[in-house]
Amino acid sequence: MDKNINSKKETLVYLILWCITFLAPLLSLYISTSASEGQESFHWGEVFHIWIIYVPFLVVFLVHNFLLAPLLIYRRKKALYVAATLCTVAAFVVVQCINRPKMNHADRKEGPRQELPLGERPPLPPDFKGELPHPHHKPPTIIQEHDIVRTIVLVLLLGMNLGVKIYYKSDSEHEQLKQLERENLRQQLEYLKYQINPHFFMNTLNNIHALVDIDPQKAQHSIVVLSKMMRYLLYESNQAMVPLAKELDFVNNYIALMRMRYTEKVHINVNLPNPATDIPQNIEVPPMLFITFIENAFKHGVSYQQDSDINIQLTATDNLHFICENSCFSKPVAEQGGVGLANVRKRLDLIYHDSYQLQIDNTQTRYKVTLITPHSTFHIPHSTLHTPHSTLHTPHSTLHTPHST
Repeated sequence: MDKNINSKKETLVYLILWCITFLAPLLSLYISTSASEGQESFHWGEVFHIWIIYVPFLVVFLVHNFLLAPLLIYRRKKALYVAATLCTVAAFVVVQCINRPKMNHADRKEGPRQELPLGERPPLPPDFKGELPHPHHKPPTIIQEHDIVRTIVLVLLLGMNLGVKIYYKSDSEHEQLKQLERENLRQQLEYLKYQINPHFFMNTLNNIHALVDIDPQKAQHSIVVLSKMMRYLLYESNQAMVPLAKELDFVNNYIALMRMRYTEKVHINVNLPNPATDIPQNIEVPPMLFITFIENAFKHGVSYQQDSDINIQLTATDNLHFICENSCFSKPVAEQGGVGLANVRKRLDLIYHDSYQLQIDNTQTRYKVTLITPHSTFHIPHSTLHTPHSTLHTPHSTLHTPHST
């Protein structure tokens, strides 16, 4: 599609240039005739004479544009292109020499020279000992000055043609590269999407299974909450960006599901803006952006023997400032083949590039994630996208992304 558009643009450029070239002598003669106030008449013969001079240039241009230039630009046959172009220029020079007028411009103005009778010739100087000049002109040279000028103009014309073709070919290749990058981005995000669902539903169903044994009534209510979350996954999170209010509804449902499972020894402190009143509808985020960190906090920050806490907060001012902090009791072991933090970072890189900050502070007793992202919507391929998340935790060390402060 883009290649055809560039080809049409290139053809339009050539058409405009050649129209200007052929209309220029017509316009020039018209202006000259109008300025003379009727003293000079409009002679179409002069215009046709100039157009006849232009025709060989147009023919060589068409041959070069459609036959010779593609040899170099598209087929990479440099030697064949150079040889064919030299032959074409040589043929042009030969045609110019064959069709050269027998008399130059000065001869046409003065008319043919006539030899004076012997009695009317001017007397020669007394000391003149040379021969009388031949009455005829010297034979013309093979290549005259105007032939060289026309050849130079032709070479410049072919160079212009080659430059325009290279420009539009580079533009087309650049657009193809951008499309390839967008397709690669889409495929990477699709790959991450296919990794999320099994992990998320496995963890959520495990939570409901635990509630069945503890409190069947809560288990029934948790299924209702899970259905709302599944509706979000199926019908909302398939967009590149979603309203922050809907994302926070999903987070609140997940936290509500987790509250049903744990006892009062687990202190869950949530400070999130009210999705209905505190968040403008024009603020958008990638779907499922925060859930990975929250899942990890509930998996690795909860102890059944000791008091534990999970603190989650989000502020939406100039940027989105998300903090998820939890207590730590043991050193988690990374699951082989997991898709947790590494995929979250990869997804943030693909979406936000250098405009986000992710900092992870890890000690023996505390684990804190700080994520700062901008409000604006980024150019993401419009395809079915989901965010990666799982219960994979990172080793207990202080980690900083390349974008962290």
